[in-house]
Amino acid sequence: MKARWTFRCYPTPDQEQHLARTFGCVRYVWNWALQLRSDGWRNGERISYPETDRRLTLLKQQPETTWLNEVSSVCLQQSLRDLQTAFSNFFDKRAAYPSFKRKEARQSANYTERGFSFDAAARTLKLAKIGAIQVKWSRQQIPAPSSIRLIRTASGKYFISLVVETLPAPLPETGQAIGIDFGINRLATLSSGEKVANPKHGAQWQRRLALYQKRLARGQKGSKRRAKVKRHVARLHEKIANSRLDTLHKFSTDMVRRFDVIYIEDLNVRGMVQNHRLARALSDASLGAAARLLEEKAARHGKRVEKIDRWFPSSKTCSCCGHVQTRMPLDVRNWTCPSCGTAHDRDVNAAVNILAVGQTVTAHGGTVRRSRATARERKSPRSANPQAATSG
Repeated sequence: MKARWTFRCYPTPDQEQHLARTFGCVRYVWNWALQLRSDGWRNGERISYPETDRRLTLLKQQPETTWLNEVSSVCLQQSLRDLQTAFSNFFDKRAAYPSFKRKEARQSANYTERGFSFDAAARTLKLAKIGAIQVKWSRQQIPAPSSIRLIRTASGKYFISLVVETLPAPLPETGQAIGIDFGINRLATLSSGEKVANPKHGAQWQRRLALYQKRLARGQKGSKRRAKVKRHVARLHEKIANSRLDTLHKFSTDMVRRFDVIYIEDLNVRGMVQNHRLARALSDASLGAAARLLEEKAARHGKRVEKIDRWFPSSKTCSCCGHVQTRMPLDVRNWTCPSCGTAHDRDVNAAVNILAVGQTVTAHGGTVRRSRATARERKSPRSANPQAATSG
């Protein structure tokens, strides 16, 4: 199975200058091809990847753009392929329409096997027209990568990302299954009653981030002081992202080690964040990233992650008698079933229902569906109702 390993790298000053030219050329080709395809669509002409590839060859021969030949042609070619992938994701409704790249944002250049050489024994990586680059290897054994992406973050750090082929690493079976209910107040609640706190990393740094963003807004464009403040903002965003990812990695690794089967909801995170009252908190919790990490690590270690229907009312259903409440606002964290009198914690009850429904679906097949009366709610966006955003 393929995996992506990322390492910190430290180019020399001369290499940094060449990388700056490489990033500029890659960005130029991306924006040029995106404008070309967008204008062609408006004029009724469909321009595909082969056509942009042919026109790129002509573009590099023009006197005003001969500087494109100063960098590796592999990176420019891969920029067109990346744009094609972005359009494929857009047409498959997995992403928004491709946007133009900016100089101040994160920069990257992709190298295939024709654009680099890697010596596993000497742990030496050489890039076309750049030479050997110093990398801080944090793994003992590194297989030959199939492609490499060189990244410069907005804070000015350089990273090298390798696509490698790895073998599955099965973990010992525990015979345990668990249901997980993701949320905002708590990152996750397990059907066993265990509660995982939400660190809310973004909220912790919000005041300092707002201070630097205010200074950035007041700064004069093009000044050195504004550039310095902009790096401060980028470092804060990077610190928040790294802290959040560290929490999610520890949580997902712990779940995969302890349980053989993990049941979660098929959350519509994209629809949920359209609720502007909850968008910041939902983005800070990174529920979608948590689910993706669980699935990735479960596949790698021989475990299973099963998703139940997002429309199943796990929070409003009594886990003891099956009674379904007509409504349950978000401020109701504890409730008592009017049918059997059982007192429930909202999230624990939802996790228990997720486990029960997941095991039923796994044993008998099919999926979980609501009644016809409640199924009409599908016609309205889930994010339009704050109650529906976390009713599961």
